[in-house]
Formats: sequence, C-alpha cells, structure tokens
Amino acid sequence: MSSTTWPPALKEWVAKCLSQMTDANREAAQAELKQTIAEAYSKQALWSVDWSSVELTSLKTPPKLQLKRKQVADSSPSKKAKKSALSASNSFSTDSSHLEMRAKRFQLGGNSKGLTSSSSTPAVATQYSYQQSFNNAAGNLATKMNGLYAASSTGYNRNTKRKFMNLAYEEPPEAGDPNVIDWDRYTIVGTSQSLFKNYLRLTSEPDPRDIRPLEVLKQTLTELKKRWKHENNYPWTCDQFKSLRQDLTVQRIKNDFTVSAYEIHARMALESADLVEYNQCQSALRQLYELGLKGNKDEFLAYRILYLLYARNRSDLNRLLSTLTPAQKQNPFVQHALSVQTALTTCNYHALFALFIKAPNMGAYIMDHFVERERVAALAVMTKAYMTLPLSFIEKELAFDSATEVHEFLITQEAAFYVATPSTASSNDNADATKILDCRAAQKPIVEALETKYRRVGMKGSI
Repeated sequence: MSSTTWPPALKEWVAKCLSQMTDANREAAQAELKQTIAEAYSKQALWSVDWSSVELTSLKTPPKLQLKRKQVADSSPSKKAKKSALSASNSFSTDSSHLEMRAKRFQLGGNSKGLTSSSSTPAVATQYSYQQSFNNAAGNLATKMNGLYAASSTGYNRNTKRKFMNLAYEEPPEAGDPNVIDWDRYTIVGTSQSLFKNYLRLTSEPDPRDIRPLEVLKQTLTELKKRWKHENNYPWTCDQFKSLRQDLTVQRIKNDFTVSAYEIHARMALESADLVEYNQCQSALRQLYELGLKGNKDEFLAYRILYLLYARNRSDLNRLLSTLTPAQKQNPFVQHALSVQTALTTCNYHALFALFIKAPNMGAYIMDHFVERERVAALAVMTKAYMTLPLSFIEKELAFDSATEVHEFLITQEAAFYVATPSTASSNDNADATKILDCRAAQKPIVEALETKYRRVGMKGSI
C-alpha cells in the first residue's frame, strides 16, 4: 500500500487531530495517534474503522482556560506526561523500533526480553522468519505514517497554533445591547444627533459619528410620519427612510421598533406605487418576523400572497401556501388574499373584482398593479361570449369608477368599437354610459393586447 492509498476518512481524522493539538498535549497526542494507527494497521482494519468516531484520550479533556493553572501544570509535569514526552520524542521515521516491540507483543504474546532470546529449534526458526517479515511491514508502516503526517500537517502553521492558544486568554465579552440580537464587541453604536440624513450607499467602514443611535432614530421616525401626513413628499421621505434603515442595519438593531420602521416604509411605498422599495421592506420583515418580534405579521402575509399573484410566481406561491397554519388561514386578511388566489386560478373575474372593491388594509394598492391585466383577460372572455355589451354593464362587472373610465380603457387597448345608436352622438355627461361595445370588432385587439402587453411582469426585484 502506497502513501496515496490511505483511507480518506483516516486522512481527515489525522488532520482533525492535528488541528486540535496544542503545545501542552502535542507530544502525548502524537504518541497516541501513532499507536492507534499502528494497531489498526496490524489488524488490517484501516479501511473498516469508523475514523470519524475515534477520539484520542489526550484530546478529550483540554486544559482549563486559565493562565495560572496552565503555568503550574507546565512548571511541574507529572510522571505520566514525562513518560509520554519521552515516548514521543522521536520522529515517525525513527519510531520503527517501538512498532517492532509492540508488534512482537501483539503477535507472539511474550515480553520484550523473551523475544530477544535465541533458539535452534525449528519452531523458533519459523517464529523468527515470521517475526522478520512483520518487522519489515512495521518499518513500512512507519514510513507511510511519516508521509501521512507530513501531508496532513501542511496547513498547520505557526499562526494557526497561535490562534488556538490565544483562545485560552481571550478577554470576556462586555455586556451586550438587548436591542441587538447578534451583539458582540465589534457592534457599532452611533453618536450622531441629527434627525435627518441623506441616504448614501456605504463604500467603507461606517463611522459612528455619522450613525444615529436608537433614541435619535425613534425621534426621526416620529418626525417622518408627521411630515408624510402633511407634505406627502415621497422621494424625500423614501430617502430618509432608507437612511434610517441603514443606521439600524449597521448597528444590528433588531427589535419591535425596527419592525415598525419597515412596516411604515412598506405602506408608504405601496401608497406611492413603489413596488421595488416595498419588496425590500417585505424581505426584511420576513426575517424579523422569524425572530419572534412583534408586528402586523398577518397583514403583510396577505400582502405577500397578493404580490406573488401579481408577479405570477407560482412556485413561491405554492411553497408559501403549503406553510400556512390553520390559525393564519382563519385571519380575515389572509382569507381575502386566498380568495383572490382562488378567483384568479378559476378565472372567476366576477368574484375577483368584487374582492378588489372590498380589499382590506392596503391590499387594493397591490391589486392595482394587476387589475388592468385581469380586466383585459375578462374582456377577452366577455367579447367572445357576447355580441354586444353596454359600457354601464362593463363598469359594474369590472369595478370601474365610471363609464367614461371604461371608454378610456378601451381606447388604450385600441378596442373602442361601438354599435351605432342615436344616443352615441349625444354630448351630455352620460353619453359614455349609453354606449354599447361591439364585441365582434373588439375581440381581436383585446386578445392581441392580452398576448403582447401582459404576457410578462415588468418588475424589478422579487420576494
């Protein structure tokens, strides 16, 4: 067997043992390592042993992580440690004599002194011949172990050893911030007192002097809500919210206030038809909800279902629906979103637009992004089933605000074809309500619009 045919599990086990060795246990661990491999080799069990479950006794109980005890142990080593140091002082290449002595004890059952006595009997000659062949095998094993040791210890350098040793003297961590779930001593704590700050993408290490602490961020959120209510300046407000979220992120603040900030920004984004920014808030909220933080989880779960319906992301939608609990399905917000999903799946446009009219919370803001697509799909069915349709009927069936809005919608789809009637030429305010759609003429442009305009979702980002 060459050095390259050692079992991979054995190589990994040797590398693992070497990485766990320290200056205090290295000699004893190396001696035990060689003995364990030699015994497995003598039993021809190198390939059958489960090396991942083998543990060295000298590595089971590492020394206490206290400097004083370690110094005492090093200054007065026990007899057992001295014996281990003497037995492991030689290298792998010069340790064949120990392997030979051990092999003699295993195979012949005698002691080392008895094995050195000579005899002229045939039995002793046969025994000597067998012993000589085993000694050669033991010498080859020592050479192979030397190569295995060298190959496994290639990545073990002085820096790695220093890293393991320094763990014993690492200073205890300081008291963490309860608002930071993954707090450590490298967590940034801001010192800026400015309420407002423009959002800039970080390109270097954040400076605590430019970061606002939690108390200042709470004041910022309160002021932003007031300004949004009175000024309704979304570009500036969105920029300030992104800056607020950035300060929360770099300080690793994850608490109920963080959830509130993301939820408010998500609602503002929906109100302003900014699905890209809403997407980012929704993704962050999912992670925050998984931490058990308080928030409007069911409300935003319903929003997520509606968004996936808009994006036509069937795989993610099916995965999400399979994880819903009975309690979540009983929530009225989630029930509404599930009803919308059923209406879309069954092409029940009558039920769909009835749900659109009574959407709870801000669900209608998300449905606004796909209601036009579904109106075209519904008209494709209606124009195929009917010869003519009054605009007043289409207005009620597809949840338009007025017959004039229906007329403008048909113009954008290049399907404004009407049956000639005396009321068509009327100039009063109700003229559009008296118009009757010519379904046969409108069928072709409606189907073409459905195939060309609404085949794909033009949306950046995904949840």
